[in-house]
Amino acid sequence: MQLLDGNKTAADIKNEIAAEVQMMKDNGEKVPHLAAVIVGSNGASLTYVGSKVRSCEQIGFESTLVALPETITEAELLDKIKELNDNDNLDGYIVQLPLPKHIDEQKILMAIDPDKDVDGFHPANFGKMALEMDTFLPATPYGIMELLERYKVETAGKHTVVIGRSHIVGRPMSILMSRKGYPGDSTVTLTHSRTKNIEEYTKTADIIITALGVPNYLKADMVKDGVVVIDVGITRVEDASHPKGYIITGDVDFAEVSKKSSFITPVPGGVGPMTIAMLLKNTLLARKIRSRK
Repeated sequence: MQLLDGNKTAADIKNEIAAEVQMMKDNGEKVPHLAAVIVGSNGASLTYVGSKVRSCEQIGFESTLVALPETITEAELLDKIKELNDNDNLDGYIVQLPLPKHIDEQKILMAIDPDKDVDGFHPANFGKMALEMDTFLPATPYGIMELLERYKVETAGKHTVVIGRSHIVGRPMSILMSRKGYPGDSTVTLTHSRTKNIEEYTKTADIIITALGVPNYLKADMVKDGVVVIDVGITRVEDASHPKGYIITGDVDFAEVSKKSSFITPVPGGVGPMTIAMLLKNTLLARKIRSRK
């Protein structure tokens, strides 16, 4: 069994990006500029956005945090989106989800300029991805593909089972793993909460990518020997014995499933760190595209 180490791989990617940014500076070029929009004071969102800002500083990006009150109206937020779209100094930005319930998330995401959509959520970018055109890939699926590639995990002709059909992870993963080229060329089965006898699919899978959000859902008796397991789940589980009062748990019963796996991601330290790294990679791409215009 080999760990797919997201911490190490993400650090490698950041170092590679930092080297490119230094070359830009040496050549007198503008460095990439990423903005993050956060509405309200959701603790998890603040932590996540804060780590993005710190990552920008580490690799030499410019960064802007746009913190807005939870009481902001949908119209006011749309005005702010237009302002970011029109800002030529800005290469890319993300709107941290979830948004307050009085705001239509889909309307906000649709208003983002696709050329600055470094989260890869705009339908224009999602459609390009499905058509195998160059575009910004959603950061978490992009990170998973990068892990598979850097660890030289064989994917061609393999049976990949994706658990979960969210637009953020599950559905784009099913598209990416079936695309031509490497990593890809898999035969993909997309399963979800309405799939009956899901273990019938997981037991035949060469690669399992699970993004369900149910702690320890995938058990050892649901997988075959030599399986590759990508665990996107991340849930706080109460644990009185732990100093924090909780532990972070993935969708996979790691202790048992790892014994049967050829490759497996840990939680934490697997897919999570890759998400921010690939967001930075998308922003670097956005800067390069804008510099050619």
